[in-house]
Parts: sequence; structure tokens; C-alpha cells
Amino acid sequence: MDLHVSLEGPGDLAFRIYRQLRDAILDGRLRPGERLPPSRELARRLDVARNTVCVAYERLTAEGFLVARVGAGTFVGPEPVTRAEPRAAPQGRGVRPRAFWDSLSPNLSPDLSSDSPDSPGPSTGPPPVYDFRVGRPDGELFPLATWRRLVAGELRVSAVRTAGYREPTGHPGLREAIARYVGVSRSVRAHTEDVLVTQGAQQALDLVGRVLIEPGDRVAVEEPGYPLARLLFASLGAQVVGVPVDDEGLDVSALPADARLVYVTPSHQFPLGTPMSLARRAALLEWAARHDAVIVEDDYDSEFRFGERPLEPLQSLDRDGRVVYVGTFSKTLSPMLRLGFLVAPASLRPALRAARRLTDWHGDHTAQAALARFIDSGELSRHVRKATRVYAARRERILAALRDDLGDLLDLVPSTAGLHLCARLRPDALAMLGPDVPTGLARVLEKAHASGVAVESLADYCAEGASQAGLVLGYGAIPAERVAEGLRRLGRFLEGSAGTTTAAAPANP
Repeated sequence: MDLHVSLEGPGDLAFRIYRQLRDAILDGRLRPGERLPPSRELARRLDVARNTVCVAYERLTAEGFLVARVGAGTFVGPEPVTRAEPRAAPQGRGVRPRAFWDSLSPNLSPDLSSDSPDSPGPSTGPPPVYDFRVGRPDGELFPLATWRRLVAGELRVSAVRTAGYREPTGHPGLREAIARYVGVSRSVRAHTEDVLVTQGAQQALDLVGRVLIEPGDRVAVEEPGYPLARLLFASLGAQVVGVPVDDEGLDVSALPADARLVYVTPSHQFPLGTPMSLARRAALLEWAARHDAVIVEDDYDSEFRFGERPLEPLQSLDRDGRVVYVGTFSKTLSPMLRLGFLVAPASLRPALRAARRLTDWHGDHTAQAALARFIDSGELSRHVRKATRVYAARRERILAALRDDLGDLLDLVPSTAGLHLCARLRPDALAMLGPDVPTGLARVLEKAHASGVAVESLADYCAEGASQAGLVLGYGAIPAERVAEGLRRLGRFLEGSAGTTTAAAPANP
């Protein structure tokens, strides 16, 4: 390995080399069994006599830090030896972030640490036995063998011959494939040049915000809605305003007249699940044209449909070039791929391309090329059909349990797509939780989680936590056979039955 050794400090050259190597072993930078450079090579790099390096090596060997093997070289000793405090960056307090970042928790909740409203980020520890958390597709459904073959093929073809920086808008083949795919599956009007590939939908939102939002601009988001969109726009200096959502979607009449940008999830409102009515879509487009505003349409999981034919997306109804359409492959494939896209009006494309170049230039070209082949071969459509059947079975189990076992406690919010359902607490359940409903519900869910049942509160998706009392139930990560028992346990917690709040879930039910 390349080994940096500083010759600054007290003592002769051999002592300085000795001290540097000893410190690297003690703080873990050099691990047990690692091979050090030959003395002749290190002497050449440091521009010192070989004997100087040999003296340092011999002292470290005598003290047990190094082991010399004839014909093989010099290695760090097999026994790990580390200081109580490992090497770390300076801990000074002289540099502070902007006040906005001080206002955030040092660690965003694991359930709010990923894509838009994409799969929540990985949380520590084993997953819950009854995992109803939102935004987690089933990793067992990911077509790993096919994906590995496609990625390997791209590496053989292009890994060396075509090395270099890539176009910020993404792999041309993938952009073309996305334009065709969303045109057929979602009726989006898009050409290859309209598509920009991103590392997930969250980056798409960041790029749009960067090119549109000035500090102090007003941005409207749904309430309840996706928390990381709200935080992202606020981090760019926007004044973020929540706009209520009813049975028809975003209440257009409640939009602030000076909003520069409106963020919506019309196909499957996040987290309620209700689609925006056609009348509301038309009203929102008319409002945007009248107020010179931009609409960001986040279509995060509408591939999975279980009912009626979907309404036209806002983007396909738009005639003034005011809608930026955002999509992701985190739900259909895997959040780990970090692949999403946006479809932008021509007037925004140059700025978005420049913003992408300034931030991370481009994504993983190999993965993008593999995904292009995955789409073009029909594998993505086959995968979506298969996954939809699996998720439909789980969804039906949840609907049955809500109807048969929890009907007195929960009111289902109608939804025909996606990977989660939302249910509001009925009066009987509210009464059980006591006068402070948010605190009571939080305690119930905390106890349920300790018992292996992970469910999210609707209040977590509200700017004002007390404004909504309900549950959001994901079915992407829970096997169908565990749904009924998981919801029975949840019902017992809500009812406060004796002896159930401390019961531990079996490791393998």
C-alpha cells in the first residue's frame, strides 16, 4: 500500500519513521497482517538511506509491532494493538453550520432518511418481525441474477475502453428507455432530451430546488406530506408552507398566492394514498399558470396498481411547461441502486444539466447502462407485474384485518396504488389513548415496536404532529403470512389489553 510517513518532528530520521509507523499501528490505520513496503522501496520514497528504514523496522519488530517473514516481507503483527482513542479529525468548535442545520436532529429518523418519498434508509439492528414500515420494497423480489448478468456485461464492454467523465444528464440509452417506459406505462409526454437521470428522486428534488428557489421564496407542500421534501426546500432557504389535503387531493384554494413552487404527489398522495381528482389537477395547472409557479409532480410508486385505471398525470395535462415530473426506481427495484429521473420542460433543462454537473457531475454509468438494457428487454415490466401480484396479496390481508379485527378502531383511507395504506383512528381508539392523543399513540407504537411490530404514525408526516391521528401501514417488507398476527398484536396494544404490552415477538414465527 501507499504509506505516508512524515519526517517532521524531533529525533533522528530512524526515530521519526519508527514513531510514525508505531502510531499508525496503535490507532488502527495499519491493521494486523498488513504488509509494509520493502525497506528499499520506502527508503526511495522518503529519500533516505535504506539503513535508516531498516533501523526503524528492526525496532518495531523487537517491540512486537512487526513480524519479518523471510522471502515474504515485513508485516504488522497478528495481535491487534490499539489506543483507547482512535485517530480522529480535530474536534474544534470554531466552525459552525448555518442555523437551519443546527435545528435538525444530528441523525434524521431512520424512517425519514432516504429517497422521495422513497424507501427509508437502513436502520440499525435486525428488522422487526412484523415490519409495516413505509417505503420498503421486498428485497427478495429483486431480480438479482438478471441484474448481475447485465452489470457484468456492461463492465466487460466499457469498464476500461470508455473510462472518463460522463454526460450529466445520464446514459443516453437509459434516458431513451425511460422516456418510452413512462410514456407507455404512465402516459407521460417525454422525449430522450427531456429526461435527466438522477441518483434517486431526492436528488431530483434537490436539483429542481437549486435552479428555481431563491432564499425567501415560498414553497407549498402537502400537509400531511413527505418530510424530507419539506426539509430539503427549507435547507435551500425557502419559506415552506403546508397546504391541506382532502379526499380530492391538494386543496388548491388554500395555496398561497406568492408560492414559487408547489410539490405534490397526485397519483398516490403521500402518505394518505388518495389520488388527486381530475378537477383538482386542472385547477392546480390553471393556478400555476396564473401565478407563474412551477409544479413538481412526484410519482414515487404508482407502478403498483390494484384497482381503477389511473388518472392522467399532471405532466401530460400540462400545456404551459410548468410541471417537472419526478420518478424513481427505488420502489420497483431497490433503493440501493440510487436511480431516479426527472422529466423537465425545455426552459429548465440547461440549468438542471449545469446543476447536476456542479454537484456530482454524473451517476454510475455502468448501473445506468444495465438499467437501460433491463427496461428495453422487457424485464422491468415483467418484474413489476410479478411484484404487483405479491404486494396485492399482502394488501388484501391488511384490508381484511382492518375490516374484521380493527374496524372499530381504524377508518381506512381509500387507495388503489402503492406500497402502503393509511388508516385514521376512530373515536373509540382516540378515547383509549387519553386526552393527549399524540403522546398516547407514540407510547403504543413504541411498545408495539419493542414487541416486534413496527408501524408508523400519520403524525410523523405532519408539520404539526397533533393535526392528524392515524397509522401508515406499509406492506412491502412484511410476508403475507405475518400480516394478520402483526395487526392482531397492534390491535391489542391499541386496546390496552393486559399482558400484551410487554410480550416479546418470536424470532421466527
